Amino acid sequence: MGLPILRAMLPPAVPDAAAAAPVFAAGLGLTLSLIAAIGAQNTYVLRQGLRREHVALVVAVCVLLDGALMALGISGLAAFLVRSPALLRAVGLLGAAALAWYAWQALGRALQPQALQAQAQGARQAPRRVLAQVLGISLLNPHVYLDTVLLVGSLGAQQPAGLQGVFWLGATSASALWFVGLGFGARWLAPVFARPQAWRVLDLGVAALMAYLAWGLAAPLL
Repeated sequence: MGLPILRAMLPPAVPDAAAAAPVFAAGLGLTLSLIAAIGAQNTYVLRQGLRREHVALVVAVCVLLDGALMALGISGLAAFLVRSPALLRAVGLLGAAALAWYAWQALGRALQPQALQAQAQGARQAPRRVLAQVLGISLLNPHVYLDTVLLVGSLGAQQPAGLQGVFWLGATSASALWFVGLGFGARWLAPVFARPQAWRVLDLGVAALMAYLAWGLAAPLL
């Protein structure tokens, strides 16, 4: 199922770099904004990184799930909504409203920052158990579908047909950068993430970027 979805998003020819760069950056920035928040998935990846336990497996599962769900959202929404301009506009406005709400939440977190902490203690677990845990944490969280399928999908579906794949590539690259850095850089990143002030700065940046993306998504539809 994944290959037809990706083929549908790929352009018939290599897109112009000047047109592709801002689309790639939008996918990258949106996904980094959505993913960079304290939550169960980030805590689990950080914990496995601190333990140095099946880190590659955990990172790969997180990135592959994100990529698959975002591809489904972008191509599925695009194929469905292209038949109904009114529905396309409604989903775009809904995505913009959700982004604005996320920006407000990030601003609230910046005013009352927390610390991301993960304990490295405990007995070593089998790969099968770790796989079940990361799948459960990722797929049983309803926010993952809101983020990847709806928000990334709605913004990706707004892109020209030849650039939807570029947007997906930017979004997937953001997921890979975040989880690889968090998992394999846990030993060095943990002291930074344990400081509330670091999250204050990060959340302020996230709030500003999400507000900008929300306006960019909504403005052409108003």
